[in-house]
Amino acid sequence: MQFTERRNVKRGVLIGISFLIVVGIIWQTYVFFNIFKTEERAKMELWAQSLKTINNADLETQDISLPSKIIQENSTIPIILVQGDSIVSHVNIGDSLAELDKEKLASYLQKFKKENEPVKMEISPGTFQYLYYGNSKLLNQLKYYPIALLTIIVMFVYIIVTYYRTSKLESQSKLWAGMAKETAHQIGTPLSSLIGWIEIMKADDVDETTVTEIEKDVARLQTIADRFSKIGSEPALETRDIIAETQESYEYLKSRFSNIDFSFKAPNHAIMVSFNPILHSWTIENLVKNAIDAMRGRGKLDVRISEDSKFVKIQVCDSGKGISKSQFKKVFEPGFTTKKRGWGLGLSLTKRIVEDYHKGRIKVLSSEINRGTIMQASFPKI
Repeated sequence: MQFTERRNVKRGVLIGISFLIVVGIIWQTYVFFNIFKTEERAKMELWAQSLKTINNADLETQDISLPSKIIQENSTIPIILVQGDSIVSHVNIGDSLAELDKEKLASYLQKFKKENEPVKMEISPGTFQYLYYGNSKLLNQLKYYPIALLTIIVMFVYIIVTYYRTSKLESQSKLWAGMAKETAHQIGTPLSSLIGWIEIMKADDVDETTVTEIEKDVARLQTIADRFSKIGSEPALETRDIIAETQESYEYLKSRFSNIDFSFKAPNHAIMVSFNPILHSWTIENLVKNAIDAMRGRGKLDVRISEDSKFVKIQVCDSGKGISKSQFKKVFEPGFTTKKRGWGLGLSLTKRIVEDYHKGRIKVLSSEINRGTIMQASFPKI
C-alpha cells in the first residue's frame, strides 16, 4: 500500500514538473513574440518615415541613400500602402499589383488590419497614407511554435502511456495464464482420485444411475481443467460443424437452469468452421451464464445462429437488466463486473478465445436498460 502511494506521489510530482516546464516554455515564447512584434512595429515606423523622406526630398540637394537602404532592406515584412479607399502599392506580397487580383489583395488587407495597427503617414498637408503590415515569417513561426511543441509532447506522452499499458496488459495476461495452468494442475490430482473411486463404486455394485451422474460431473471437471490448461498456449483448431457444437453446449446448460425459458434457432444445414471445441464450449457457457446472471436466474434466453458470406454469427439474447452504451466495450475489460461477487474475467476470457485464438469478433450488439442485451460472437467461415 505504501509502495503504491509513493509511486502515485512520484507520478504526481513528475506531472507537476512537466506542466510547469510546458507553461514556462509557452510563457517564454509569448515574451519573445511580443519583443519581436515591438521590434517589427519600430521597423515599420522607420520604414514609413524613410518613405516620407524620399517622397519629400529634393533629389538635387538631399542625400537619400540611408532612407533608400532602409526601404530596400525590408524583405520579410509584408506591407500594403493605402490612401483613401485605394491601394497604392504593396511589398513582399508579389512582384507587382498585376499579379494579385483585387479580391486577394483585399483579403490580405483585412488580415493585416487584424494583426497590427496601421502606421499613419502625412505625405503632404492634409493628405494621409496608411501603412498596413502583417507579421513576418519568423513571427508566424514563433506564434505556432508552442502548438508544435505541445503536439510533440502529447505524442511523446501517448507513446509512453501506450508502452506502459501494453506492458501491464502483457504482464496481467501472463499472470492469468499462469494461474489458469496452475488451477488445471491442481484439479488434476483429485480428478485422478475420483476416477479411481468411480471404478471402486462400479465394483461394489453401487446404483448405476448414481455412478453415471458422478461420471458426468467428473467428465465436466476434466473439461474445465482442459479449458484452463489451454489458456496462454496456442490451441489446436479442428474443422467441425459449429451449429452442432454450439447446440451441445446449449443443451447441457439448458438442463441445469429450470427457471430460464430457453430457445435455440439455427440453419438446418451444417456450417463448417475451424475452432477448438473445448474453448468454444467455454465461450458459449460464459455468454449464457453471463446472460442468466443479468436476468438474476429468471427470464427468457435465446441462442440464435446465422451466417453471411464470410462469418457465422452466434447471438445470445437475454431479457435482463441491460447495460448502458458507455459500457459496451468495458464489459470485456479484465476485472470489470456489475455483480457484487465475481472477478470480472468471464467476458475477458471469452473475448480472448474468440478474437485471439479463433480470429473472430465479439461485441455487445445491442442493449436496453431493463429490456435485455444481445451479445454476438462472429467466427470466420471456411
